[in-house]
Amino acid sequence: MSRNIVVIPTYNEIENISDILLAVLSLPISFDILVVDDNSPDGTAEQVLKFATIYPNRIFLEKRLKKNGLGTAYVHGFYWAIEKKYDYIFEMDADFSHNPNDLLRLLEACQNGADVSIGSRYVTGVNVVNWPLSRVLMSYFASVYVRFITGMNIQDTTAGFVCYKRNVLEQIDLKKIKFVGYAFQIEMKYRAYCKQFKIEEVPIIFTDRTKGESKMSKGIFKEAVFGVLQLRFKKLLNKI
Repeated sequence: MSRNIVVIPTYNEIENISDILLAVLSLPISFDILVVDDNSPDGTAEQVLKFATIYPNRIFLEKRLKKNGLGTAYVHGFYWAIEKKYDYIFEMDADFSHNPNDLLRLLEACQNGADVSIGSRYVTGVNVVNWPLSRVLMSYFASVYVRFITGMNIQDTTAGFVCYKRNVLEQIDLKKIKFVGYAFQIEMKYRAYCKQFKIEEVPIIFTDRTKGESKMSKGIFKEAVFGVLQLRFKKLLNKI
């Protein structure tokens, strides 16, 4: 049986954290959970610890001293999961924008030949619920832009719902990961693409959060726009 772990970064997710933990634990296939919390002032980490005492071999917490960005939280979690020898390592949001049931489909894709499977909002059209049109267009055309610059045949390049086989993360030099927002998601996919790993998109329906506040900002989007150009330039210089 494979060992699977879901890395969930959190900052002020007290309204969602209990429900998302229970939803993942209730799946018919076993997924452990690592929450990487950036010292949330709302008590998110303390709530995770309560669950960890009830499920000591299923739920784990890594609490960081301050808010350092989504990308660094995931890299922290990836190192932890690699050290623990998990076979499949997932990234997922805490706010139910990613349906926990779709973890099964991402796992199946990697067990059937993919090295990386992506929960894709755009591979079968636009499957986004509760986003304003402006944000849908920004996200969709961001992926169009990334494909144009990088040459990756991936419809949802900024997706944050992903399964990696452990060897993919072992072969990507995580120390070189630079970006922290949207660009982090692009950079991870691009580094896997450059190493010729098999990447498969699995269609999902993305539903915007109903509880808590979005962490999206103009700075994160700006990082993605200019970060893609930097990634392509590095590739041309054989530095990826």
